[in-house]
Amino acid sequence: MTIPRRDFLLSVAGIGAAACVEGLAAQATRSFMYVGSFTAPDRGHGDGISVYQRTGTDRWMQIQLVKDLENPSFLVTDRQGRYLYAVHGDGDLASAYRIDPATGGLALIAHQATGGKNGVHLTIDASGKALIVANYASGTLAVLPINADGSLAALSDLATLPGMPGPHRIQQPSSYPHHCPFDPTGRFIVVPDKGLDKIFVFRLDAAAGKLTPNDPPWVTTRAGAGPRHVDFHRTRPYAYVLNELDSSMTTYQFDSGRGELKPIQIVPTIPDTYTGNNTAAEIAVARSGRFVYASNRGHNSIVIFGIDAASGRLTPVGWEPTQGLTPRYFGLDPAGANLYAANQESDTVVAFRVNERTGGLMPTGETLGTRTPCTIAFR
Repeated sequence: MTIPRRDFLLSVAGIGAAACVEGLAAQATRSFMYVGSFTAPDRGHGDGISVYQRTGTDRWMQIQLVKDLENPSFLVTDRQGRYLYAVHGDGDLASAYRIDPATGGLALIAHQATGGKNGVHLTIDASGKALIVANYASGTLAVLPINADGSLAALSDLATLPGMPGPHRIQQPSSYPHHCPFDPTGRFIVVPDKGLDKIFVFRLDAAAGKLTPNDPPWVTTRAGAGPRHVDFHRTRPYAYVLNELDSSMTTYQFDSGRGELKPIQIVPTIPDTYTGNNTAAEIAVARSGRFVYASNRGHNSIVIFGIDAASGRLTPVGWEPTQGLTPRYFGLDPAGANLYAANQESDTVVAFRVNERTGGLMPTGETLGTRTPCTIAFR
């Protein structure tokens, strides 16, 4: 049978359109994961930044390794998924990478000085104009403007964190800011300082690249707690601060209008049957707002707390082993459906399925072999 030319062209166009839609759908379900590591001999034996790709429900596949880096210890991607930024443990630089929109691969744009030593965390403001860096060893908070091409401009502000060191003679000799995320409104930067037993709050003028201490400028924690990381409830006025040195978590009432933190409750992150050494590391509030997770280095677990919506108070639900040693970091994927534990001393990233109803974590059976992993970012 001969097909009329008009019908043939329409048919070909339809097939092409269908293939295009199918291709776009496949591309839309493609995910990328970036894993940083400690590379210096005194820190670990990592290789750099490992780039993984997954399409749909397939397993993760490594597609790139960015080598010859010193301790890419914390990573963050911008909201549009165009750029990735890294700070380097024990170093004084932040690095900017361009993300290939098709492959997810990384290409270095440039480095920029952070004005301090041992950057341990970085975050981007809501406007995308400023990168904030916590300089752990220098006790400072830095602002690096972000240029239109994703590169970082020279330091525009550097805030020193004042106070008396905590009582721990080894871990608290001076100011040690360890985290610098924005609150959900994007108006305040909250900075747990492990060395001073304080949680600082700043405001940012992104256009000018300047920091201003909030009023009140900080809240003091329990002596020797060593506040490390903080996360916020998405819809309720609560903030949760993980205390590294005494393995505890503090619930705060957070006034999003004033940027003020008021403590409500403090609970241990390890079970009372565990008598070994432990330090707490990472924290994340579930997307549902019903649970909060934290990692234990020593107990080598993720603790799961249930959140009371009315009071913000926490109740332990259980502890899930991370199937490795020293989970310095874990990350929830953007959908909140999976949790990935980075076991620093076991050279693994272990995947868990999140049960949104119970908060429980179920190992998926997928383990990525990544040497000395210490941070994860997603696109």
